[in-house]
Amino acid sequence: MAIHSDFRRDWLSNPKTEFLAGLVVALALIPEAIGFSIIAGVDPRVGLYASFSIAVIISLVGGRPGMISAATAAVAVLVVPLVRDYGVEYLFAATILMGVFQGIAALLRLDLLMRFVSRSVITGFVNALAILIFMAQIPQMTGEAFTVQTYVMIAAGLAIIYGLPRITKLVPSPLAAIVVLAGISIYFRADVFTVGDMGALPDSLPWLHIPEIPFTWETLQIIAPYSLAMAAVGLLESLLTASIVDDLTETRSDKRRETYGQGIANFVTGWIGGMGGCAMIGQSVINIKSGGRRRLSTFVAGVMLLVLIVGLGQWVAQIPMPALVAVMIFVSVSTFRWQSFTEITHHPWPSNVVMIATVVMVVATHDLSIGVLTGVLLSGIFFAWKVRQLVRIQDFVEITTHRYVFAGEVFFGSVDMLYEAIEFNEDGIDSVIIDVHDAHFWDISATGILDKIVDRLKNEGKRVEIIGLNAASATLVEKYSENEKPFESLGVVGH
Repeated sequence: MAIHSDFRRDWLSNPKTEFLAGLVVALALIPEAIGFSIIAGVDPRVGLYASFSIAVIISLVGGRPGMISAATAAVAVLVVPLVRDYGVEYLFAATILMGVFQGIAALLRLDLLMRFVSRSVITGFVNALAILIFMAQIPQMTGEAFTVQTYVMIAAGLAIIYGLPRITKLVPSPLAAIVVLAGISIYFRADVFTVGDMGALPDSLPWLHIPEIPFTWETLQIIAPYSLAMAAVGLLESLLTASIVDDLTETRSDKRRETYGQGIANFVTGWIGGMGGCAMIGQSVINIKSGGRRRLSTFVAGVMLLVLIVGLGQWVAQIPMPALVAVMIFVSVSTFRWQSFTEITHHPWPSNVVMIATVVMVVATHDLSIGVLTGVLLSGIFFAWKVRQLVRIQDFVEITTHRYVFAGEVFFGSVDMLYEAIEFNEDGIDSVIIDVHDAHFWDISATGILDKIVDRLKNEGKRVEIIGLNAASATLVEKYSENEKPFESLGVVGH
């Protein structure tokens, strides 16, 4: 009964809107896929076939309905050296292995690592993507593409996209902009770049293609590093995009299923002569803004992409690039989190630093993984520093006994504070009590510093007593302390 309900929700609810949203995405995917193929140094059909295959497969097995996955620049830039040095057949093999690695990642539940990505990193990721999407349109507005007609058509496209919803929402405004501007461009033979100028469209269906490479250990050594990098970047971008789509649609997604789905999609795509891919935030936003929420829109995007390039290629080739540029500018503006400007004034400064650093690194390197990893690293550093500040230390001297009271979280980032608080080689002191009733030990660095303090004090001839270890801390000490019998030798009492 639940399966039947899920099927109706994902495939039969609001089919007209889902179909039209998928059609808009399909049109937007064509120049993107061609452009990514050019980046990777391969024939345009490699990127187009990949976008068709990944979109269709992920609609069936992915964990985030409504999210669009296809060939992407994030993956394309990684394989440039592989294609240049070994040829496109090695790219197909690397894509297959990429899918295998992503399947292994799903088995290992690496999707859970997304819990360590802070909100500030996600905001920086979104803003950086918006900036990159806009920057990617600049070549279509400068150089040889710089004509008055280009800018007039872009302005007209934006006017339709933003103005049509005020009149009617029966047709997605991005689709209306593309159709209207295409008709005007063809009728008046406008002097603008078209989709056909981006590269030749394929005229045949994709079919099974076994990579023409030697299946040897040496080949595996060549492709494995590229496949691992592709898998990591693809999953990182896909899971982050899934989180963003979750927010846009106010629904939840199955991140583990999405990880499996990405692996299956890339594995199959490699066998039909396609390149690797992942989720696309730009196209996903287009889909959501056009009303696409379910698996049907993603499926339609993939199928219609193939229909357009193979069956209607001569017409699709005449679509003016300014129309698609207008759509992508709309996506860029819609994607950027404009509230982040006002949030800077009242958010904690570490959060602002993380967000800005993520944006700067992504835009500077055009590598999403570097930007996100920078943000995650900074988040970890700031978190460790914040927790470190929660440690409180007091000490009292009672005749010949020096009593230390430690409170807070004791871990690798705060152990130095404990060690520096201890007075060694004190005259007139023959015993030391370390009270940790209000402290919690988290790792082997914490147990290690306790060992170090106790050993040094004992070597000075002092009697040492540790009191108040809670159950979890005592268990950690028991397991990792260098003392043979920590509960006895450290004088653990009470707990």
